[in-house]
Amino acid sequence: MAHSQYSLLGKRRFLPLFLTQFLGAFNDNVFKNALLLMVTFKYAAFGLSADAVVSMVALASGIFILPFFLFSATAGQMADKFEKARLIRATKILEVIVMTTAAVGFYTSNLWVLMSLLFLMGAQSALFGPLKYGILPDHLSEDELMGGNALIETGTFLSILLGTIAGGLLVMLEPNGPVIVAGIVITVAVLGWIASCFIPPIREDQRSADLVISPNFVTETFRVMKASTVNKRVFMAIVAISWFWLVGATFLGQFPPLTKDFLGGNEQVVTLLLAAFSVGIGVGSMLCNKLSGGHPRTSFVWKGALGLTVFTLGFCASVFCLPASAGAEQSILAFLGGGLLHWLVLANLIGIAICGGIFIVPLYVVLQHDSEKSETARTIAANNVVNALFMVASAIAVMGLLAVGLNLLHIFALVGVANLWIVWLCRKHFG
Repeated sequence: MAHSQYSLLGKRRFLPLFLTQFLGAFNDNVFKNALLLMVTFKYAAFGLSADAVVSMVALASGIFILPFFLFSATAGQMADKFEKARLIRATKILEVIVMTTAAVGFYTSNLWVLMSLLFLMGAQSALFGPLKYGILPDHLSEDELMGGNALIETGTFLSILLGTIAGGLLVMLEPNGPVIVAGIVITVAVLGWIASCFIPPIREDQRSADLVISPNFVTETFRVMKASTVNKRVFMAIVAISWFWLVGATFLGQFPPLTKDFLGGNEQVVTLLLAAFSVGIGVGSMLCNKLSGGHPRTSFVWKGALGLTVFTLGFCASVFCLPASAGAEQSILAFLGGGLLHWLVLANLIGIAICGGIFIVPLYVVLQHDSEKSETARTIAANNVVNALFMVASAIAVMGLLAVGLNLLHIFALVGVANLWIVWLCRKHFG
């Protein structure tokens, strides 16, 4: 009988961590989306030309992801050696400092201050990642891991949605949008630190106090990645998780041009797609506890992966069948009132997301349950590095495929077909 994952929200060993993670992800996305929209629509305030906007947006994405390559391995070592709850509080203090400085950057419209802080924000996220997933098996029993991870994933995607919407809406308010955003990010950072103060400490025997932290992040990165290959099941989970983030990055990154060029929608429709995807991930994640009976089972992972292929190809087909509407810039109401095909597009996108949630949550449980207990955080760190590599590969592949003449529907269809490899891999190793 599966435990109700919702009961974890009433327990001190989970709720403070959930709130800390939720508020942190919300703040990240308020900051990032506010900055990207300011660069895109208010570039003159930064002294930029219109031609420089695309390059600056690409640079911002690269600046945020770079710390995951630089600091994940060290973060994993620290999380395995030191008391995790105390380290989480330290990362939240860093967030308060970063967001306070960001407020100055927003107020003064200083682009390079904001870009530098984007790097520090990425570093803070890289430090926090091994801690949030590494502490779950310390505080949750085996039959609570599936539900706990489901709640974390659901909260993460909902906070991404809310943060993205809030950052975009608030920063464009005239005349004080950037000032409002500055106040929001400081307030949320402080609330996140307060929530982290209630996370219980882990036991002494749950950490590797004798671990020597290597100062060479390059060699340590290679070491943790090599160590992750020892347990084949764990390594395959890392590959599958990273593929999920490649698929997610491919879709999420292309929602604006897809909406404009294929769906004939405006920014409201972009938000609708993001909301549908985020809610779908949450629904799929929450289904995992029921499908697994509350135990760390993975027999249904390949079915989630197969659903990704089916609904991705269905999504491409439904978009392809839409009448030409590029440049129409329809509102949400106009889009939804456009007929059955528009609803079919949305249904397929929700199907992709639900299957994604079913697919991803058990794989995180594999990392926590099957890795060596003394190296759980370092395993998560290795996963984060490979995730970052796959997301960079996604961006490069999309640019390359567009350059040779393929359009977004071709690219999405290729992803759907390529995903059959992951179906086979999951059926073999987790079925």
